[in-house]
Amino acid sequence: MAAKFGTSGLRGLATELVGGVAYAHVRAFAQRMLDRKQINSGDKVYMAQDHRSSSPDLALESAGALQACGLVPVDCGNIPTPALALYAMSKNAAAIMVTGSHIPADRNGIKFYRPDGEIDKADEAAIVENAANVSIKPVILNQAIAAEGHIALAQYFSRYSRLFAANAFAGHRIGVYQHSSVARDFLIELLTHLGADVIALERSNHFIPIDTEAVEPDVLVSLAKQAQSMALNAIVSTDADADRPLVLDENGAQIRGDVLGIITTKALGADFVAAPITSNSAISSATGAKVEWTTVGSPFVISAMEKAKVAGYKNIVGFEPNGGFLMANDVQVDGNLLPALMTRDSTLPILMALNFGAGRLSNQVASLNLPVVSAGRLQNFATQRGLALVNLLNNNALIQAKFVAGFGNIASINTTDGLRMTLDTGNILHLRPSGNAPEMRCYVESKNAETAQLMLNEALSRIAAFE
Repeated sequence: MAAKFGTSGLRGLATELVGGVAYAHVRAFAQRMLDRKQINSGDKVYMAQDHRSSSPDLALESAGALQACGLVPVDCGNIPTPALALYAMSKNAAAIMVTGSHIPADRNGIKFYRPDGEIDKADEAAIVENAANVSIKPVILNQAIAAEGHIALAQYFSRYSRLFAANAFAGHRIGVYQHSSVARDFLIELLTHLGADVIALERSNHFIPIDTEAVEPDVLVSLAKQAQSMALNAIVSTDADADRPLVLDENGAQIRGDVLGIITTKALGADFVAAPITSNSAISSATGAKVEWTTVGSPFVISAMEKAKVAGYKNIVGFEPNGGFLMANDVQVDGNLLPALMTRDSTLPILMALNFGAGRLSNQVASLNLPVVSAGRLQNFATQRGLALVNLLNNNALIQAKFVAGFGNIASINTTDGLRMTLDTGNILHLRPSGNAPEMRCYVESKNAETAQLMLNEALSRIAAFE
């Protein structure tokens, strides 16, 4: 089985998943939950999917696998992953989301949820082991699947529609970049409810992968032109399954996910933040919260948040540079209760950014006085090639010095995830092979945007030349 678990869920080529591999992993997941008494025979398991062309077939296989284990699949349709997770957890039920998230259209995946939230790394290992012993011949569905997507989406809408006054965004012109996101209609409905003048942008009938950490330049250029020509206060969107936000200011400049995380953390008054090591280094100074740096991936962020509970922190959050935001405890926002949600969510950081910006997001973000992080990637860059480069740079001082020549000298190195090199100039250069696709990720942090972008471009050129 070529498919494997990445930073969040099972991932692989759609052609590898359809025809038994997805089926085997869903059966293995169900058996893991049954063996641990987290669910029982006859229980409902809630399902949803993104708009990829391969998702319906994967969803049918997954439903067949659940039925074969004596469980009852419930179809929630094309809804955001956090909406599915919220609904399933409110029912003390398990859930699966068929989605490849931001990865290319020829790939897909499945995210798994226990009744108490996302599976952890121990669950992943058990699922992989159990899947190897499952016959990969799928069992055909033998009964109709009940549908409850409208109920799940209504619950998610209620979570946020009551968070602010009904006219909170009155006077704001907000564009919603629809592409193929499962949240494309939800966002329009929610923002309209909150008083905004909402304009739908670029709805697509074919699947478009949007990576909120590495949006394609032509997409950003197109959106920036529309932001300026339509006098928009902001443009918002999500990735395919809507657990990662995309926010552009009134000039069409993207606000990075970790900046959205900082804005949201401040708004919630959190005292602890779990964030991947690829995030902006100024999280602690900007929020006043204790920060735990983790490996990239929501399971690692959640693990750090769970440890913070034990340590006695009271207001615990987590976020990733892609913008997905997690809450470990209930919080009061303007007198309204916002319940905990321990899975990545895109809607909360979108709303907090719009509320923070008061129509001029660029000014408000600038007032945070954060260092600038630029991120890029090289696609079709084999994972083993990336790992070899990271290993070579970490263990060969001469090659290390040659790679950073012109950037500065290396002051310190962090290998929590990939290779993070802090230079004597104060700039940071971070290389990381992707865990989801054959891509090499690169992050540069500097005091100004021009230096960050120049360093990023040069670093990507040097990575591409590596043999």
